[in-house]
Amino acid sequence: MPIVPDVPEHGGDQDADRGVARLSGPLFRDEPTRARPLPGEVPQNPEPMPHAPQPAPAPQKKSAGRDLGAAIGVGVGLGAVIVASLFFVKAVFVGVIAVAVVVGLWELTTRLDERKGIKAPLVPLALGGAAMVVAGYARGAEGAWLAMALTTLAVLVWRMTAPPAGYLKDVTAGVFAAFYVPFLATFVAMLLKAEDGPWRVLTFLLLTVVSDTGAYAVGWRFGKHKLAPRISPGKTREGLLGAIGFSMVAGALCMQFLIEDGQWWQGLLLGLAVAASATLGDLGESMIKRDLGIKDMGTLLPGHGGIMDRLDSLLPTAPVVWLLLAIFVGTS
Repeated sequence: MPIVPDVPEHGGDQDADRGVARLSGPLFRDEPTRARPLPGEVPQNPEPMPHAPQPAPAPQKKSAGRDLGAAIGVGVGLGAVIVASLFFVKAVFVGVIAVAVVVGLWELTTRLDERKGIKAPLVPLALGGAAMVVAGYARGAEGAWLAMALTTLAVLVWRMTAPPAGYLKDVTAGVFAAFYVPFLATFVAMLLKAEDGPWRVLTFLLLTVVSDTGAYAVGWRFGKHKLAPRISPGKTREGLLGAIGFSMVAGALCMQFLIEDGQWWQGLLLGLAVAASATLGDLGESMIKRDLGIKDMGTLLPGHGGIMDRLDSLLPTAPVVWLLLAIFVGTS
């Protein structure tokens, strides 16, 4: 049995020398003695100095969390398609809205089935949702409500073809999906129905995008205080102020130069309302995704997620913009 030499607790210079020798020599008597490195020789396994200052970790850069290049490219491409269809043929833009609604419903119902086992009937939702958009454009609010009622009835009847278990939760989810996606999107078609409809829709899109951009830019640079940490940890109060400021300025410009008979002060109110509705819409979908335990509703749009991840702030903003423009300048 090797014996560990005693370690003196204190002593003079001689004790200190022994301590140094003991630290550099073998701990046990039968341990082979390591040769000291020659001058200029690098030791094979140098031991770290216990009190040596450690280099400070490199500061981490803030990250957007997504492929920014892909997000910008997809955003520009979608914007080009939307603007081209919006100003050349109104019916084509109505078709774009209907396609977005159908894809959004497919994403939402698929996630509900995958994560919660809720089987909202997609076929009546997709057909009724597309009809709802067309009816809103052709007949206004009356047509939209009628199509919503018929879609709800179709969901109730379609689900009867399956076993009764889970009927209530399935049809409840179906009615929710019908209201959340196509019915709210119908207000975009109703904006288009006016004589200056393309400019109204463009104002709606610009204000929503500017609100989201202002929230991102200001929140990323100055955000410190969380807005709703349990729902969306990335959102900050500073970002909300950025959304409000950017959107109000954009609203004043749009009402003054794009909307006939519009006034700049009306644009300030419109921008404030858009910032609030867009933020609430984003938080609302974040709440749904947290309940489902997912980050994105889909993967169709690189850098963005799914269609529903782009519609989250647009859907609740559409009726707000339609109502305020109807108050300010009328519906025709």
